[in-house]
Amino acid sequence: MEKPTLPKGTRDFGPTVMAKRQFILNTIRGVFQLFGFQPLETPAMESLSTLTGKYGEEGDQLLFKILNSGDFLKDVEQQSLNTKDSRLITNSISEKGLRYDLTVPFARYVVMNRHEITLPFKRYQMQPVWRADRPQKGRYREFYQCDADVVGTDSLLCEAEIILMIKSAFKALGITDYTIKINHRGMLAGIAELVSANEKEASLYVAIDKLDKVGEEKVKEELLARGFAADSLITLFKILNFKGTTQAKIKFLTSEFNRSEKGMDGLKDFSEVLALLNEYGASGDQIEFDIALARGLSYYTGCIFEVKINNVAIGSVSGGGRYDNLTQAFGSKEKLSGVGISFGVDRLYDAMEELKLFPQETQISSTVLISHFDEESKRYGLGVLQTLRENGIASEIYPDPVKIQKQLDFANKKMIPYVIVIGSEEVKSGQLSVKTMKTGDQVKKSITEIISLLTGNQNQN
Repeated sequence: MEKPTLPKGTRDFGPTVMAKRQFILNTIRGVFQLFGFQPLETPAMESLSTLTGKYGEEGDQLLFKILNSGDFLKDVEQQSLNTKDSRLITNSISEKGLRYDLTVPFARYVVMNRHEITLPFKRYQMQPVWRADRPQKGRYREFYQCDADVVGTDSLLCEAEIILMIKSAFKALGITDYTIKINHRGMLAGIAELVSANEKEASLYVAIDKLDKVGEEKVKEELLARGFAADSLITLFKILNFKGTTQAKIKFLTSEFNRSEKGMDGLKDFSEVLALLNEYGASGDQIEFDIALARGLSYYTGCIFEVKINNVAIGSVSGGGRYDNLTQAFGSKEKLSGVGISFGVDRLYDAMEELKLFPQETQISSTVLISHFDEESKRYGLGVLQTLRENGIASEIYPDPVKIQKQLDFANKKMIPYVIVIGSEEVKSGQLSVKTMKTGDQVKKSITEIISLLTGNQNQN
């Protein structure tokens, strides 16, 4: 019989890994709620018409498409089948796809529910997404994203708040050495004008986005192949390679963009975001103005963000930006500007694991194990168990009649910090033996005293 396998780029998560993942999810959820965001979920499947054309050419190629139910080939003409070109029959055999990100489904939700939501609408969403990418370390075909978006306002205060959320989330996760890279699509549009991109802006942005991954020479090769003139690339890399402080970069670009309205508008927005952060007292060393930051997704129109944890093998762990036209892509006549950020749970997990940042408490599922010597003490333990749970103390009882040492070994393996040992003497007196597993200390206390002890410890933690 063939052994079961997993599809490439997907993984199982056992209890140990799930405990750490839940720590990340719960921490980020708490930050989103602190900033006034409301929860939302959308289906795993979307209509292909919803997904296609929103991510650029490369993004469309990575969409997982779902075959229509039943005989999906019945309406396909034989001539199309004979070509063996899947692109000619895709529309006939597939109407749905797995969501590629959470932003496009969110925009679709906003358009469909425009009259039920209050603007500005702040939502967060924590769900898996799927991309038909080549699996590698830190890049999976199924992965979780944690998104927060504001739609219905042009205010740059939202951009500043997103940066504050990133800082708050990383502080709560114990991550201290990281860089928030910021740029603006307007400045990239200004660069595109300077290098005469002439309707090849998307190709330019996609190539620039690969700069830190493949290097300058490979990017030049790609742009030359796409028809960019060699002398225009000299201008391009003069700008992209400019080094200096944020203010020095702003001064340099102000000079370069003297004939580019788009470039100057981008600089103005970016400078205002920096001023707002200064008002919050949150400018800090972690923020970097990266002229080469492009982000490949085609729907961004304003400020863009990318976050990297320094000194780890994983690439960016978070990214986002301002998008002004996404709702209009669904036929909405109302222009609703939005801005958002997305945290990649899987990459955060890998980075935190590498840096050994997970608190040991994340592994604790139960606070107390009730162990017993015989059937009578087990029955008595059931009442103790119920009392503990009624007082909000996570507890379990060992189900089988085995030696006490085996029950204690079970508690150690599950990292349960306390064991209540019940025998005939405890049943008679009501004074229960409480063993602290870390130290081996054992004392006798009433159930009331035990509850007081454990709830006090929980409050301290």
